[in-house]
Amino acid sequence: MKISVVFVPSIANSASPYRLLDEAGQEVAWANGFLDAKRLLQRSPRSLRAYAFDLLHFARWALHPPRPLPDLTEAAIEEYLRHQLDQQPPPAAPTINRRLGRVRALYRFLFGRDIPGSDRFPHPYTTRSPLGYGRPRHAVSYGLRLPEPRRILMPLSTDEVARFWSSFRHYRDLALVGLMLLDGLRSCEVLALQATDLRLAEAQMLVHGKGNKPRLLPLPQEILDVLQRYLAIERPLTNSGSLFVSFKGPSRGLPLTSAGLRSLFRHHRVTTHIPQANPHRFRHTFGADMVRAGVSLPALQHLMGHAQIRTTLLYVQLAPQDIWREYRAAVEKRTRLQVSRP
Repeated sequence: MKISVVFVPSIANSASPYRLLDEAGQEVAWANGFLDAKRLLQRSPRSLRAYAFDLLHFARWALHPPRPLPDLTEAAIEEYLRHQLDQQPPPAAPTINRRLGRVRALYRFLFGRDIPGSDRFPHPYTTRSPLGYGRPRHAVSYGLRLPEPRRILMPLSTDEVARFWSSFRHYRDLALVGLMLLDGLRSCEVLALQATDLRLAEAQMLVHGKGNKPRLLPLPQEILDVLQRYLAIERPLTNSGSLFVSFKGPSRGLPLTSAGLRSLFRHHRVTTHIPQANPHRFRHTFGADMVRAGVSLPALQHLMGHAQIRTTLLYVQLAPQDIWREYRAAVEKRTRLQVSRP
């Protein structure tokens, strides 16, 4: 039986627009029930799409040979892990771990308990604290989790930023890049901006981050100027509320899409010969610049819209040039060693 993910835009607001359907067009009830539950929790369409494709990958594996969901154990999850590692090329460790976590969440949703442990991965009862207090609960087995390499995201250099910035000619594109470089916005946050989110008189804007969590951010003067020129000169007449819209073709006046933004960056990466220039690298450059400027971690957490401060800490990574700069400054202040010549 063939299963696929289908986008159904006209579905009710309380249901996920992404559905798993079999070859006969019938819904895969267990998967779509999980997706609808996530929709009720106000997960974004982007998250729902990711959930759907993770469930699709698991469903295709579970069908050949058939593996009934109630019979899942950690031993079956081990088989699913081995299946992914045997693929050529194998998925990245974070992808595999995310899929395993999704299957565990699905099982808890369907049956109200964790996947039973095997002899190799037992589920003993334990308490919340090693001191013995707290409600006893089933411990979740984390035996089936691959080690993930530490992410080291190198920020762009000042020269690379200047070269990439100078390659743009439209105010719209300059505003897009500037909001990532000077406000640390994610690409999805930039595309989700509405014209009504701008508060130009106060030099502020309202950003809706992950989980639709709003945060108020300042608008630097240079980006404020670019936005005002974009709105006054370039933005076509449109009924769309989206701030950034397309200029040309049949999509003129329609919201700029993720594919359109990727195409824009791809073109300028080629013309500037800066292959590492992408929205997330710009966001990381913003975080690194803020750390260098002495911005506190709580303030940076708010600016970047992180739910956990440990995520903000990922951006506190010194580039090699920063390390050598600090090393040279320390060496200049060190106690001088007197070397006697023979």
